[in-house]
Amino acid sequence: MVSYVIPLAVLVVLDTNVLVSAIRSRRGASFRVVSLIGGGHFDIAISVPLVLEYEDALLRAQPVTSLDEADVRSLLDYVCSVAKRQTIFYLWRPLARDPKDDMVAELAIAAGAYAIVTHNLRDFAPVADLGQRVITPHQLLRETGTLP
Repeated sequence: MVSYVIPLAVLVVLDTNVLVSAIRSRRGASFRVVSLIGGGHFDIAISVPLVLEYEDALLRAQPVTSLDEADVRSLLDYVCSVAKRQTIFYLWRPLARDPKDDMVAELAIAAGAYAIVTHNLRDFAPVADLGQRVITPHQLLRETGTLP
């Protein structure tokens, strides 16, 4: 296995499933990644379509969490306040089976992101074939030296 050591504040794109996992459980790597947003360990890129996807998914997941709608909106407001907003001028579709995954991939490519952070590595295999790194939240924590 290749070991990566990355400089501080690399730019990553968080797949929606990372945020949903984070609000569903405080125990996993996803929660740790989300809790480190804005802390200088890494930066995140967002686009308007991705933020709308985050909002939809988080509000759908909210009833099975301890968060209320105001908490979800506060989280999104914070993410938007610290993230790098990227405009996407070129569409690479279709890349993945899910058009929402294409949206994440296009953002990562447009932003020049270090990696896409997701739990669905297999779904992003076509993106990895283009040279875009695709890693898990645990890998991001390991590579940024932020594992507890």
